[in-house]
Amino acid sequence: MLKQLQRKDPFVFNAIKTFKLLKSGENQITVLFPSDSAKVEFDKVSREFFNHFKTKVHNFSIEILYKRDTENLKIEVMTKRKIFEKFAEKNPLLKDLDDLMRFDLT
Repeated sequence: MLKQLQRKDPFVFNAIKTFKLLKSGENQITVLFPSDSAKVEFDKVSREFFNHFKTKVHNFSIEILYKRDTENLKIEVMTKRKIFEKFAEKNPLLKDLDDLMRFDLT
């Protein structure tokens, strides 16, 4: 369903791609969302999404709780420099190679 949404309405897809679903009880799911505007976009497709979900799991008595969570749902933009630094932490020889070769990671 999300792949169809990505093709049909990329704006809504980008707004809801950071949502997380957590099972908080036997018949309860908590939806963590990053912002109110993203929740508004999710509300447009939530009925169809949860109907599809309930059909897949064969459980129609699921309750949905919404909770705002901005701390854990931030998306970090990974630049080439950040990726290189992450690898250099794991392998210090890459730092020496960068000093020697002077890589252009802009």
